[in-house]
Amino acid sequence: MPAIPPSLQALLASLIDYAGLYPPAALSLLDVAQKYASYRTSPHSWMLNRVVLPAAKLAEAPLDDDWRITLLVDSEPGALPPQVETLETKLAHRLSLPTYCEMPLEQLTDAFAKLRTGGLTPDAIPSAETIADFLHRAAERRIPFKATAGLHHPIRSLRPLTYAADSPRAVMHGFINVFTAAAFAWHHAHRDLLAAVLTEEDPRTFEFAGDELHWRGRRLTTEQIQAARREFAHSFGSCSFEEPVADLRELGYLP
Repeated sequence: MPAIPPSLQALLASLIDYAGLYPPAALSLLDVAQKYASYRTSPHSWMLNRVVLPAAKLAEAPLDDDWRITLLVDSEPGALPPQVETLETKLAHRLSLPTYCEMPLEQLTDAFAKLRTGGLTPDAIPSAETIADFLHRAAERRIPFKATAGLHHPIRSLRPLTYAADSPRAVMHGFINVFTAAAFAWHHAHRDLLAAVLTEEDPRTFEFAGDELHWRGRRLTTEQIQAARREFAHSFGSCSFEEPVADLRELGYLP
């Protein structure tokens, strides 16, 4: 089996928060638990991060010791099992654990940011310019973030927005685009470059050459990508883990 380039490993490691409870998958808690267990033992487990649960489902979840949870809450949740590592909220301040807040950057207090990158209808998808502006401002302020919604596919492309036969179609952002742009942002790239990376639709332009990522004459080293992922661009939530993996394989990024 061909080795995965270190630069690609750095970009994809622990990248996907599995959110199977949420649309468009909207699976049962039992199905999510079974799939999360299988993903943790799969050959691609190195790309898996936490499982996303709402606070209301936590008591029902069949927690194993090796579960890693990011919990959606409306307020301070109080005492939690050790499997809960982070919180997500629409408040603007940090709670008792590291907290991702879906609020404007300017309103955050001692918290991480949460960037919504898509949804179930075309109007829910922010423009590349909007995401580029977010990444630029968050990097300037050194505010880490996670992304949520709409990043099922590696590269920006026209796709159905749900799994329904009559699903609306729209151009969806790619997670390789977003996290490559985030790495450039962390290392002080101009906003216009970020927008160009975000609008790229040719997967061949993202070249993972050993310890470097090349994109149209620009480059990032593995160490730069690792720093950006560790300090800034943490993960993204996806209702599917299988779909991103299958697309990465189809495009030739993974063996």
